[in-house]
Amino acid sequence: MDFDLFIANSEQCAQALWRFEMRDAHQPQVTLWNRLQLTLIELKKADRLRQETGPLRDWINFFEHWREEQTMAEIEHAPIREALNQVRRLSADDEARRLAFVRERALRDEASLLKEAREEGEQIGMQKGRQEGREEGERLGLQKGRQETARNLIQLGVLSDGQIAQATGLSVAQVEVLRSAAPS
Repeated sequence: MDFDLFIANSEQCAQALWRFEMRDAHQPQVTLWNRLQLTLIELKKADRLRQETGPLRDWINFFEHWREEQTMAEIEHAPIREALNQVRRLSADDEARRLAFVRERALRDEASLLKEAREEGEQIGMQKGRQEGREEGERLGLQKGRQETARNLIQLGVLSDGQIAQATGLSVAQVEVLRSAAPS
């Protein structure tokens, strides 16, 4: 991948090579071992961390630095040399180079749009959560205030339950419950 996917914590930021194995949802001890797995390399992170060695390091260099002659000259791994020669052949053809550029730009644009959409969704979610929290707090505060006012009016002993309900906005049944819970 040409972007950092796992960045939630310092452990994820320090790892660029990921291997996911297939397991059964009901019996997680049953796996497909190495018969079916997904390996992801976060190329930008791997390039920064420089933890990998050997052919894997060479492949990371190829994908990240294939245009840099100096870096590519240092790689001796035969499959990478073949891939580099193929890239050079394709790059020699103007139309192929233009199509590769258009595809690369589209992939970058897609990644950027996905990132922006995720950030916008998170922002909207946080705003909505804060608004709902404020509204719930106001509702609970208003309810407690009405109940406290009703308790005070009950203690005065001069108003009926109906009058207290009308003054506080509570129902008569709610006032009756408060009256029954009030100390005599």
